[in-house]
Amino acid sequence: MVNSIRNNELFVWKLLLCLLPMFAGCAVFESREVVVTTIVTQPSEGTVKETATDFGLIGRVLVKADKHGFSGGVHWQHTDISDELLLFSPLGQTVAQIDRGPEGVYLITSEQKTYYANSVEDLTEDVLGWRLPLSGLQFWVLGTHFPFTMSEKDLDSNGRTVAIRQDGWKITYLDYFSQPVPAYNILPRVLELSRVDLKLRLVIDNWKIKD
Repeated sequence: MVNSIRNNELFVWKLLLCLLPMFAGCAVFESREVVVTTIVTQPSEGTVKETATDFGLIGRVLVKADKHGFSGGVHWQHTDISDELLLFSPLGQTVAQIDRGPEGVYLITSEQKTYYANSVEDLTEDVLGWRLPLSGLQFWVLGTHFPFTMSEKDLDSNGRTVAIRQDGWKITYLDYFSQPVPAYNILPRVLELSRVDLKLRLVIDNWKIKD
C-alpha cells in the first residue's frame, strides 16, 4: 500500500515537471505579442500631387495564383513618371520586361512578343495570368499606403508598418532591414501581398533610394 502511494506521488511530480516547460513556453509566447495601432486614412485633395519616392530595388518574388504562378528574380527602377521592371527565371533568363511611361504600358516576353495596355494591372493579368498591382505597390513597398484610396494601416509600438489593407489587398510586412537608409529611415525587406485569388511574396535584397 505504501509503495503504491509513493508510486502515485512520483507520477504526479513527474507530470508537473513535464507541464512546467509548457506553461513557461506559453508565458514567453504571450510576451512577444505585437502592440498594434490601426490608422484609417481617406484620400484628400492634397494627395493629387503625391508621388512615391524614386527608388531602385533588386530582389526575388514568388507568385501563387489560381492557374498561374511565378518564381524568380526582379529588378525594379521607379520614378514619378516611369517604371522599368524586369522579371528573371531562377537561372537568370529574362521572363518579362515591363515598362510604364506617360504614353502607356508595354510588356515584352521572353519570346520577344510585345503587348500594350493602359495599366500594368490589366496587362500583367492578360499576359502573365496574374495581376501586379503596381499603382499601389510603388507605395506599399516603401512601407506606406497608396494615398488615392481609403486604407487601414497597422503600426507596431515603434511606428513601423505591420500590415496595410487597401483596394482588396492585404499587405503584411514580415521583416525590415536593420540599418536605416538616409532620408527614409527603415525599409521593408520581406512583404507579402494577398487577395482572394492571389498571393505574392517579395524579398528585397538591395535598395537604392534617391536622395
